[in-house]
Amino acid sequence: MSRALIIVDVQNDFCEGGSLAVSGGAATAEAISELLAETDFDAVATTRDWHIDPGNHFAAEGAEPDYVKTWPAHCVARTPGAELHENLETEDIDAEFLKGMYTDGYSGFEGRLGSPDAVPSGKRENMGADDGSAAIAENAPDLDEWLRAEGIDELYVAGIATDHCVRATVLDGLEAGYEVTVLTDLIAGVDETASAEALDEMADAGAQLMDSQDL
Repeated sequence: MSRALIIVDVQNDFCEGGSLAVSGGAATAEAISELLAETDFDAVATTRDWHIDPGNHFAAEGAEPDYVKTWPAHCVARTPGAELHENLETEDIDAEFLKGMYTDGYSGFEGRLGSPDAVPSGKRENMGADDGSAAIAENAPDLDEWLRAEGIDELYVAGIATDHCVRATVLDGLEAGYEVTVLTDLIAGVDETASAEALDEMADAGAQLMDSQDL
């Protein structure tokens, strides 16, 4: 079997100091880098939130986010918060998939192959006419299309956040017919109770739960 590592949303805004920081985000980034240095995968892909106008995903101005369906603004396309965290080594990453341009974009399977580094980051008010959409080429493949082209049938998933984008990516991967393993020591969640429930849901759907040391 050919296996891929899927790194979900290890971005500045989801790590300590970011606008939607998850406890342990920076440590998760570092631990994933250690795995990449020690373990061979047939392919490595990362996903990124790449929000341009995600509608009700961002809480309305002046409104308090509920942290379930509405959130503080985060990972806005072309801003430093949308960049991968510095603790994540990118040398072995083969592809990046950008999601949530105009939607919530929880699942990595909603993402399309992109080149975010081709779009210089900067303050949103200085973005000018380029809103960040140029990072995705017309007719770019989505994650499923790319994985199938790479001959992948087994996914190992790590990243942020356990109870949201990791959960959605794992469930979509299972539905698409992949064998999916969640690396439980390489994920970080928003809410402890919700994260435990998400892990149970993923396992009930058919995902394997594994510590990366057992790879």
